[in-house]
Amino acid sequence: MDKNLTLRYQEFESAGSMDPADCELVQKAVEASSLSYAPYSKFNVGAAVRMSDGRVFTGANQENAAFPSGTCAERTVLFYAHAHAQGASIVSIAISACQGGVQVSQPVSPCGACRQVMTEFGTNDNPMSVIIVGSERILKFDNANDLMPFSFDSF
Repeated sequence: MDKNLTLRYQEFESAGSMDPADCELVQKAVEASSLSYAPYSKFNVGAAVRMSDGRVFTGANQENAAFPSGTCAERTVLFYAHAHAQGASIVSIAISACQGGVQVSQPVSPCGACRQVMTEFGTNDNPMSVIIVGSERILKFDNANDLMPFSFDSF
């Protein structure tokens, strides 16, 4: 039996054309990339999450010489937010990457491990939107499950 999977997302030319709350989250993710510790890859990633109670948390990738002991910006901020905002759900995450101090032109998609973690925090009852940012375009997915349709516990 053949089946089809449809992926829905919005594309924006700039953060200024987005909803003000999403625009703010994008700016926080861009700022957070400067907090990255990436002496090996020189690929600085920042992420910001908005909680259901309105709080915003940020995080950045943290590398380590004993690869793969580091962690991605997405997981850094998701785990931190969950630990510090008991009772609030994660509503949205924005992710931005820079290389050589310059924002990458195209959005960088989260790795599979980060996508799996996103599906754990976003649920069908409380979907978490995902915004991936590049200097030339921004993509917004209304539900993290759109990035990981066959997550570990989806069957």
